[in-house]
Amino acid sequence: MKNKYLTKIGFYIFLTIFLLIIIFPFYYEFLTSVKTPNEIFSSFNLIPSTITTASYKLVFTARPFAKFLWNSFVISGITTLFSIAIASFTAYAIARLKFKGKTIVLGLVLAVSMFPQISTISPIYMFMKTMGLRDTYAGLVIPYITFALPLAIWNLTTFFKEIPFELEESAKIDGATVLQTFRTVILPLAAPGTFTTAILVFIAAWNEYLFALTINTKDIRKTVPVAISMFQGQYTVPWGEIAAATIIVTVPLIAMVLIFQKRIVSGLTAGAVKG
Repeated sequence: MKNKYLTKIGFYIFLTIFLLIIIFPFYYEFLTSVKTPNEIFSSFNLIPSTITTASYKLVFTARPFAKFLWNSFVISGITTLFSIAIASFTAYAIARLKFKGKTIVLGLVLAVSMFPQISTISPIYMFMKTMGLRDTYAGLVIPYITFALPLAIWNLTTFFKEIPFELEESAKIDGATVLQTFRTVILPLAAPGTFTTAILVFIAAWNEYLFALTINTKDIRKTVPVAISMFQGQYTVPWGEIAAATIIVTVPLIAMVLIFQKRIVSGLTAGAVKG
């Protein structure tokens, strides 16, 4: 009994330390965002002596940060919609239909996802330049879809495989076509997995940096990660503004995950157990 009690205490101590390690960087980022410039460079206080929102105001007044947020939202949203739409049909075909070469298709999808971005940026840049798509939303949506599709296809294929084939056969007996079965039977049952995949794709597109840095160079088309990396002061690095901008773009993602955490968990575990 005593050993069990000590084990429980040890577990909670370990959990507390683990959470502190995980949360501390975000906490210190927040502290930096509400400190005055003098205190940022002169102290390492975990509790600021003066709290100010000046950095948050400067993020939107000194720079077109609202435009950067809009660019990221539009690009990430369009990427997510197209990726989920294409991946849904592809994953359905791989998981539910019988045809030769399914293993090869999945292998190719995996192979594409293995290419590092730095090895593909040059041909993609030349293509976008030739097609006149630099500094446009489409110029980023197209390459974003290339790395989002493998993720979406792999996830959705797993979810579609776990749906009982008897439901699909019943729909076919009732006279439903393949497309009708996909729309009325498969998609509703795979909704948790689809929702989870959509969130993962959106976050991946939101955080992407290399393509956004290379293809869209005009300020009016920059996305949030690139814009934050370009923050510059006249004589020093504006760490307060960088921290404030980081908090602004991170909080919505955290809020989205917390709000939809039940759907995310159910989606992530839907394909884990056959049943």
